Amino acid sequence: MLTPVDVSFESLHIETLIPMLIAIVGGLVILVADLAKKDLDKSLYVMLAVTFLLLDLGSLFQTDINQRGFFDVLLVDGLAMLGQFIVLIGSLAFVMLSFSRKNFHEYLYAEYFAFYMFMVAGLQFMIATDNLILIFVGLETSSLALYTMIAMHNRHTALEASIKYFTMGALSAGLYAFGAMILYALSGSVEIGKIAEVLSASGYEPMILVIVATAFMIGAFGFKMALVPFHTWVPDVYEGSTAALAGFMSIVPKIAALVVIMRLFEFLLNSEILWVEVMIYALVVLTMTLGNIWALVQDDVKRMLAYSSISHAGFVMAAVLIGTTHANSALFVYWLLFLFTNLGAFAMLWASRTKDNSARYDHTFEKFSGLIKTSPIAAFMIAIFMLSLAGVPPFSLFFGKMYMISSAVTGGYITLAIIMALNSAIAAYYYLKIIFFMFFREPLVNDGSEVMANAGNSVRSVIGIAALFTIFGIFLVNPIMEMVTYFVYTSGY
Repeated sequence: MLTPVDVSFESLHIETLIPMLIAIVGGLVILVADLAKKDLDKSLYVMLAVTFLLLDLGSLFQTDINQRGFFDVLLVDGLAMLGQFIVLIGSLAFVMLSFSRKNFHEYLYAEYFAFYMFMVAGLQFMIATDNLILIFVGLETSSLALYTMIAMHNRHTALEASIKYFTMGALSAGLYAFGAMILYALSGSVEIGKIAEVLSASGYEPMILVIVATAFMIGAFGFKMALVPFHTWVPDVYEGSTAALAGFMSIVPKIAALVVIMRLFEFLLNSEILWVEVMIYALVVLTMTLGNIWALVQDDVKRMLAYSSISHAGFVMAAVLIGTTHANSALFVYWLLFLFTNLGAFAMLWASRTKDNSARYDHTFEKFSGLIKTSPIAAFMIAIFMLSLAGVPPFSLFFGKMYMISSAVTGGYITLAIIMALNSAIAAYYYLKIIFFMFFREPLVNDGSEVMANAGNSVRSVIGIAALFTIFGIFLVNPIMEMVTYFVYTSGY
């Protein structure tokens, strides 16, 4: 007979759950507001989303680190704090792009913004736990919301993109479930820390099952991170989504996946099983290199940025392979700098978005021809973001690349550091391609109104903030690195 156990409310540390609850309540409030009165202006939904995201961010700063909560399922450590911070900052920035001049189909529905809040909550659950079951719940919550948001865009390519993303996501979920099942069978636990202890004590035997579980997990998170060869959905899904949502997908869900990968693969890489390191090493090199090569031959700027994001994912995955505190700190610094730079790049594409559903591509390189003559400010803004993505000093992402490459050198991965440097040089070509069109081609239109057709005051503000951070990030890199290193070090990574 089971003996009941008294659990005090204080021991639950319910404050660890508050950030996620705020996001969930925000989504419910948006739905209730829509039920109470139909045809409310979309700006109300945006402001409600922004308000609850700000409350969520504020509650994060009130949470003590290195504690467990809610029956020890939640884990609030340095990685959880950093990951949630990037998720919330990115979510705030991208939802502000909803204040566009054009009334696009999905923004007319309160459900879009409610799904947005539920997706953020799911990503936070993924980050703030080391429990395989809760990671799966957060993963599916965020994914199902995102599938629906993509489908709500009123274009024929949107449904195709949503179905492709759903299909690949379902396969990813199946691979994760099989990998988690094997790890549970080997260890008798669903907590990553306890799984590591049991497998270490057993000498990682039977080794074949550990390798199979690792392969399943690589496949599962390879889809979420868009790593080669699990990347095939990315260009079509980005193309079918709005530039704002595509930019969001390139940044925010991936940091949640990266945090889980760091927790899960730390002990697997330390197992000294050669095949585990070989698999991840090959994944990193192939993703960086092939992503860049495919980006070289694109005719559409959004598809080019889609393949570029694949390469960037491979670049930061190198930190997981290296596994040092320096590398893990460099990962978060890189991704935070990448957030603002990529935000600016996709926001400029969003500013130029029109409601023409007949065109195959929205953002061909030719569209930006001669932009320096018709809209000089827009041309300079795009150039700043592209130069930063290319890693040109003194723009912010240059320092992120330097930190990543230096972490490879100090970690003893000299060959990997050379490959990373070569890939950065290759990437410079396709980022400079659009600059060539803007500065050295004749304009196809008489004025630059088309390029900034969708740029309301909110969109312009987001672009301006992203540009300032990209230009003056040089003065913030060291403080950011110190903060990130502190949180990573206190987490033991």
